Amino acid sequence: MRRMAILTSGGDAPGMNAAVRAATRAALAQGWEVFGVRNGYAGLIADTLMPLTAREVGGIIQQGGTVLGSARSAEFRSEAGRAKALRNLAQHGIDALVVIGGNGSQTGTHALAQMGFPVVGVASTIDNDIVGTDTTIGVDTAVNVTLEAIDRLRTTGSSHQRAFLVETMGRDCGYIALMAGIAGGAEVIAIPEFEVAPHEVAERLQAAYQRGKTHALVVVAEGARHDARAMMRHFEEHRDAIGFELRVTTLGHVVRGGIPTACDRVLATRLGAAAVDHLARGDHGLLVGTRGNGLVATPLADVADKTKPIDLRLLEMARVLAQ
Repeated sequence: MRRMAILTSGGDAPGMNAAVRAATRAALAQGWEVFGVRNGYAGLIADTLMPLTAREVGGIIQQGGTVLGSARSAEFRSEAGRAKALRNLAQHGIDALVVIGGNGSQTGTHALAQMGFPVVGVASTIDNDIVGTDTTIGVDTAVNVTLEAIDRLRTTGSSHQRAFLVETMGRDCGYIALMAGIAGGAEVIAIPEFEVAPHEVAERLQAAYQRGKTHALVVVAEGARHDARAMMRHFEEHRDAIGFELRVTTLGHVVRGGIPTACDRVLATRLGAAAVDHLARGDHGLLVGTRGNGLVATPLADVADKTKPIDLRLLEMARVLAQ
């Protein structure tokens, strides 16, 4: 093997840059040349590659987002688009590819592997819903950013005897809302995987008010059937149903940004280096992730087009502990 390329794809996740740095320097230690692909799979098709050296990935481990950029590519979803991407890689003499990204990105990785190209995926998404890994790059930071907001709102809620409804990211997966809600002691957690109707939210808030609580928190994932907007419409029509005065805070993409935590930096570093180790041994068509305290590799065929379910028992635990 002489040359390896790296790309980041899908939604950016804090820690992606640490993975780029680790994969680059691990490959350079093997004596390989390394290229970065700008803007994900779209960059493969547009042939926007640049050489990466140890110095060029210096000083990025603490940065959020991705220095390589990310973009959607409808063309890459077609076999003709993927063939064009592989031709561009061949023109540069690139022998292997590392793809850092989430579910959709790793489905693309699998498609390239099926075409015979040596590729290894690195599990990276704030939703933590990739099959084949316990934890993904970015989720620890995203949960902690959400939790910090929840803690701050709890403080002001207690001062004014208010309830806060916090909407966080999670279009298809409620992992962030679930974990931040548990850690923040939320009275109600609503996620796409488990419906909580507005009248039930009102009943739980009213019960908390009657127990003498000075504040209450509802954490809602943006993809929940009854999102923050739907719940507020209900509460505006039933102002006396909850006892508390209610305010809404939508966190939006602030959850995705920010400086990666130590946990995400270390995880990304381990996974980035592991991806290169597999390629050096001739192992590819894999996703590198974690299981327990160790690293594991899962065939991309077992990862593509699948999502990891949430343990809904945690929701029941959170409900009981909120009493």
